[in-house]
Amino acid sequence: MKLTGEDAQRRLQSLKGWTLDGDAIRKQFTFEDFLQAIAFVNRVADVAEEADHHPDILVHGWNKVRLTLTTHDSGGLTEKDHALARRIDGVSGG
Repeated sequence: MKLTGEDAQRRLQSLKGWTLDGDAIRKQFTFEDFLQAIAFVNRVADVAEEADHHPDILVHGWNKVRLTLTTHDSGGLTEKDHALARRIDGVSGG
């Protein structure tokens, strides 16, 4: 079920570094080099597959990864997005 704006904002407070961007949440991760960035993308792919929920992934620069989460079939943010963000933070170290 799609979260209300107030509920999405409240849940966002428990996620370090994630920001609300319309009907999505977004976070940028910076790594020491390209290989670490790609290794992180692979870890994200594993947890996304387990959750059957997939972020938009942008690898840019040589060491940056931006993730965007929204639940397209619900038309916006759901608990699935916040749950996956927490799992991603777990594999990223923050």
